Amino acid sequence: MSQFFQIHPDNPQARLIKQAADIILEGGLAVIPTDCAYALACRVGDKSATERVIRMRQLGAKHNFTLLCRDLSELSTFAKVDNTEYRLLKAHTPGAFTFILPATRDVPRLLMHPKKRTIGIRVPDNAIAMALLQEIGEPLMTSSLIMPGDELPLSDPYDIRATLEHQLDLVVDGGFCGFEATTVVDMTGEVPESARQGVGDASAFAG
Repeated sequence: MSQFFQIHPDNPQARLIKQAADIILEGGLAVIPTDCAYALACRVGDKSATERVIRMRQLGAKHNFTLLCRDLSELSTFAKVDNTEYRLLKAHTPGAFTFILPATRDVPRLLMHPKKRTIGIRVPDNAIAMALLQEIGEPLMTSSLIMPGDELPLSDPYDIRATLEHQLDLVVDGGFCGFEATTVVDMTGEVPESARQGVGDASAFAG
């Protein structure tokens, strides 16, 4: 049975943020709001929680997980970027973009694309997500809350609790935060390419 926290979307209650962070740090699997939609979240190196996500969403081996980061200073630990790419990322974070980048050895193998050895990185523009990341002190592994057979992620916290309460440890109700995905930008080639159009304006990366 999952816990259910109602957290203010603009002024997150520190006590509830601390409790939510503790659940995740102790190995919990949570649903948290982001600037695009609700997402599944757990610790980066938590194999058990990650495997729960894989089973829940019936994900294949080639699925690219995303690391939710506080800022780009955490980037170099998990992804390889040159100065030009870094400036481009800095100009579009925080925001509704997920950047596919070459992964470093610090990224658990379970989270990487097995052949391309890539990882998704994003910095969310959401007060609750940022407060959680600040409290936890490290990135979170996240995955869209799109269930098998669905095209859009679950967007109502009460529906999420009713549907998944026995598969989750925590649902954070941060109000409505949309149901569209981030725009995915592949930064692994010679030039950035839009791999999925979502909320973010991909035209900034054209040409």
